[in-house]
Amino acid sequence: MKNPFGDQKIPGSYHNLQERMFKKVNANVNKQILEMMVKAYENALYEENVALSRPERNRLFSQIVQMVMEDVLKKLNRPSTGVEGK
Repeated sequence: MKNPFGDQKIPGSYHNLQERMFKKVNANVNKQILEMMVKAYENALYEENVALSRPERNRLFSQIVQMVMEDVLKKLNRPSTGVEGK
């Protein structure tokens, strides 16, 4: 019997697809997100004119990243209203 997907691999289970997609997306996006967050954080500290020690900066950065990511997850999990941005 011929493969209905032609020369492509047989897709496999949803979990396999999820793993493959994660590897492809994570490799590129993770670095970009981190770079954007560091830049935004540094700009915000500069605007606030705040002097922090390195451990304080790192601790605050970790807290801010966690807050931002939690906010993003809430937005992703929010039921769609059919209106952008709401």
